[in-house]
Amino acid sequence: MIQWWQILLLTLYAAYQILDELGPYTSAGQAVFAGLIAGLVMGDLKTGLHIGGMMQLTVLGVGTFGGASRIDANSGTVLATAFAVSQGMDPEQAIGLIAVPVAALMVYTDILGRFANTFWGHRCDADVEKMDWSAYNRHYLLGGLSWSLSRALPVFLALAFGGELVASITSALNGDLAWIGRGLTVAGGALPAVGFAILLRYLPVKKHTAFLLLGFAITALFGTAFANIGTLGGDVAALGIAAGLEGVPSGMYNSLSMLTIAVIGLAVSILYYNNNQARPAVAATAQDGDDDDEL
Repeated sequence: MIQWWQILLLTLYAAYQILDELGPYTSAGQAVFAGLIAGLVMGDLKTGLHIGGMMQLTVLGVGTFGGASRIDANSGTVLATAFAVSQGMDPEQAIGLIAVPVAALMVYTDILGRFANTFWGHRCDADVEKMDWSAYNRHYLLGGLSWSLSRALPVFLALAFGGELVASITSALNGDLAWIGRGLTVAGGALPAVGFAILLRYLPVKKHTAFLLLGFAITALFGTAFANIGTLGGDVAALGIAAGLEGVPSGMYNSLSMLTIAVIGLAVSILYYNNNQARPAVAATAQDGDDDDEL
């Protein structure tokens, strides 16, 4: 059950997060930050960060151009975290069932907020003609009201009146419709890959394939290194407790796979090939310059 004070705090955050995207840009309007706030309010920071991080990766390659509307991953994260914690849902299932559909539906409230905001825009135009700057400042600030309500009202209504609906759906997904629940869990876990795919679609991947491979390999290396450093620390602690040297740690990088080494080698080979391909062109240009000087 979601408490009234939790609904109030999450509604206030939903009203503020869109203003942060338009003004201060403190990153409080990012999905991972929404997961942090919702997790703190609901008392389950791990679930909030998990859902927020997954939604952040899902919209990683999604952007707005000009006045275009986009899916509201923040509001989806807030509602998914709140209902996942209150109803005991699996985070991936909450992403597929709540976060993504809500984020998509909030496109329409974003359009409605933009449409309503034209009222304040016309008032500002009239104030400029009258040179009434105090009224202009007041109407300009009130323009944020439409934006805030476009997020706060849907979040409030969903939190206040959607609990029973989500509870019944969750019960069904864990009962007779368990196969749908498993599918939503898989879909929720796969969504970050969609975000990466969208991002890679717009990046010059073909031109910088070597750096993409190196980034993947270095990330794998760091994961291996940190995991084994933890193991090393545990071994040292065990040695201290035992006051002996029987358990000397060994093989710090024993979990490094040959695939990682192969990827690094491939990346270095691509860089070497590209550099050697560029050298003849540079040399030919230099030679042409020398010939011109001789003439």
